Amino acid sequence: MVWKPHVTVASVIELDGRFLMVEERSGGQLVLNQPAGHLEPGESLVDAAVRETREETAWTFRPEFVVGVYRWYHAAKRSTFLRVCFAGTALSHDPIQALDEGIVRALWLSLDEIRDATQRLRSPMVLRNIEDYLAGHRYPVDLVQDISDGPA
Repeated sequence: MVWKPHVTVASVIELDGRFLMVEERSGGQLVLNQPAGHLEPGESLVDAAVRETREETAWTFRPEFVVGVYRWYHAAKRSTFLRVCFAGTALSHDPIQALDEGIVRALWLSLDEIRDATQRLRSPMVLRNIEDYLAGHRYPVDLVQDISDGPA
């Protein structure tokens, strides 16, 4: 068996001191997460972040920098996740767009509200991504490069 990590993206989006979050169903519980999800075949990491943000929140997202690349080993699931976290601007919202399956709602929360809900965060990467963003971790988006011999 070949070992493969789960490759995911996440978006940190701040507006007026609040962060765009999603409340979603995972493992039978309601959890909080950034707009985030898995990379799809043939998709760039940047395009994945834009798509996931739109599907989960109905917001159009412009990635402006990379916050970091994170490896998380989920011991209970015996799974490794590799997350590339982007940050940028929410450009527009489509209030009539249906949200992705499993997403209960999109909401804007303050850092204090997120910290108060630590036990409800989907993973330890959620708060870490926001704290790294607030600490000024910003790398150019072109840090992430796509190389291809053809369709993936």
